[in-house]
Amino acid sequence: MAKIKPSQGAPYARIMGVGGYRPTRVVPNEVILETIDSSDEWIRSRSGIATRHWASDEETVSAMSVEAAGKAIADAGIPADRIGGVIVSTVSHFAQTPAIATDIAYKLGTDKAPAFDISAGCAGFGYGLTLAKGMIVEGSAEYVVVIGVERLSDLTDLEDRATAFLFGDGAGAVVVGPSQEPHIGPTVWGSEGDKSETIKQTVPWSDYRDGKGREKFPAITQEGQAVFRWAVFEMAKVAQQALDAAGIAAADLDVFIPHQANMRIIDSMVKTLKLPDHVTVARDVETTGNTSAASIPLAMERLLATGQAKSGDTALVIGFGAGLVYAATVVTLP
Repeated sequence: MAKIKPSQGAPYARIMGVGGYRPTRVVPNEVILETIDSSDEWIRSRSGIATRHWASDEETVSAMSVEAAGKAIADAGIPADRIGGVIVSTVSHFAQTPAIATDIAYKLGTDKAPAFDISAGCAGFGYGLTLAKGMIVEGSAEYVVVIGVERLSDLTDLEDRATAFLFGDGAGAVVVGPSQEPHIGPTVWGSEGDKSETIKQTVPWSDYRDGKGREKFPAITQEGQAVFRWAVFEMAKVAQQALDAAGIAAADLDVFIPHQANMRIIDSMVKTLKLPDHVTVARDVETTGNTSAASIPLAMERLLATGQAKSGDTALVIGFGAGLVYAATVVTLP
């Protein structure tokens, strides 16, 4: 039997650069109130959201991704043609094929890098980060761009009082590269498919092919209370498991970057995890809304840009959402 030569990669991986893109249009709660019976006070008290960004026709999934990834590549200080992989997490690229990642890889100027999309909802950034780490340690790539990007305004039912105010658009990206020391911890990830109906698309695309459901474009709907309870109680456990897997105590953390789904969920997780006061907590949801796969890298980019976090800080990141899926890990900030 022929002997296969083993692959040789880097001992470890790390995040080397981060970039973000928020659409130019800022949408306050007053705009949302034009189509639902609610109030600014109610929206803020339920979600913590005051504004969100909605993309224009020109701010496509591809265009936003290229902007965010270009900033991450520049931040990492490497030429684009050394990128050996492009991973894009999105649920709002409406073409089933080809993957939007291939278009993005070309526009970034990579040298024919392998590129693919993943669909893991709000946990997509964590899934992509884990795949990138594996590619680098396995040796199939030296540098990988991970992008979380959404145009959720395209999938928002503005007449749905439970969800109309939640979602925003944007793109966040990181460059993952080789390291001689561990700077991305073990990932605690998984799915609970028995709860898949709690967050879902209202109708499948096939209903349009079959002549059903054409009166309203598909949108994202959710069972808010069920998702809230799951996120608060179960995801705090997952976050603790990620800390334990990395050998990090809550007191050792500098930063906590949870998925920016809801301010009440974030505050409840902070309390359950008993994070000390010195830990900086990302609360980007207030002005960016829920951007699904883009929320963690966007929040990370803002914390670093504003000086609330600094290079070398130890951060716990956790994403959770439709599926229901989740992914948590401890990283060193670039």
